[in-house]
Amino acid sequence: MSSTQPSKRGLLIRACALTAAAVLPALGSGLAQAQEWPGRKPITLVVGFPAGGSADMIARTIAEPLGRKLGTNVVIENIGGAAGTIAGQKVVNAAPDGYTLMMASSSEITLARMFNPAIKYNGETDLTHIGLIGVMPMLLVASPKAGFKSVEDVLAKARREPGSVTFASSGIGTALHVAGELLNQKAGTRIRHVPYRGAAQMTVDIAAGNVDLGFLMPPSALAQFESGKLQPVGVTSLGRLRVAPQIPPLADSTSLKGFEITVWNGLFGPAKLPAQITARLNKALGEVLQEPEVWQKLQKAGVNTEGETPQAFSRRIREDAQRVRSVASAAMAAGAGE
Repeated sequence: MSSTQPSKRGLLIRACALTAAAVLPALGSGLAQAQEWPGRKPITLVVGFPAGGSADMIARTIAEPLGRKLGTNVVIENIGGAAGTIAGQKVVNAAPDGYTLMMASSSEITLARMFNPAIKYNGETDLTHIGLIGVMPMLLVASPKAGFKSVEDVLAKARREPGSVTFASSGIGTALHVAGELLNQKAGTRIRHVPYRGAAQMTVDIAAGNVDLGFLMPPSALAQFESGKLQPVGVTSLGRLRVAPQIPPLADSTSLKGFEITVWNGLFGPAKLPAQITARLNKALGEVLQEPEVWQKLQKAGVNTEGETPQAFSRRIREDAQRVRSVASAAMAAGAGE
């Protein structure tokens, strides 16, 4: 080999140096961006359901104090449809720069995909799990015109006249829908599902008697009980709801022993969100949830604020998805996704 010809070792060293020269500025730029975030640019907090529902209420409760903690504005963007997954896809496709976030529940993250194979993103892997906001049960409500005073009344008619009783939810693949499917499976009934795009219109239709029953989140239901527009039937937790102790658990029914299903809400970002941004958001969210005004408003709405690390939140999401997968599979086999 000529002495003027570079050795293989020399070529390798030179190649590594060139690669490092290309990569290090990009890494440095990403680190600088994370350190400077959020700057003066507002943060968009996407909500997968129309304004006026429980998801929107929770997002608006945390948005202003979260922005105050971060030193910028947090602006709500409601994108309804497809059980919240249109909003979910937008966040999945967003740049991982901390300026597009999502307030979401199990519906958008894991459940809807079990019912709709057209949903391409995987909420367990295609999003950054920033932190838990809280957990709450659902409420089974009835139209005053339906004449149901208890879940036993509901089950008696559903068995006497199969397919005659209807229940509404905020869409196929939402937690509200899964609660209804679980009730059918536990009780051996065939209460027909009527999907809506959000809580507002379904609440109107239940009150009007166009649909017999519905599963609602506490923030959407409690005011309707006070006005007499809706009749409470039962709560989906094993214990009674602190803000409405007069409503019995559905599990009290002999036909629904052990019936329990709750909904978590949390903060998400696109995948590959820088660790520094994720950590700062998690810390700010935890501080917001401890503010007395925020805590009281969420507790009054039936939300049990908890907060946890991103790692613990990811574990909760995986375990919750595993628990309901069999319910979704059985419902799909019975034609629930059609």
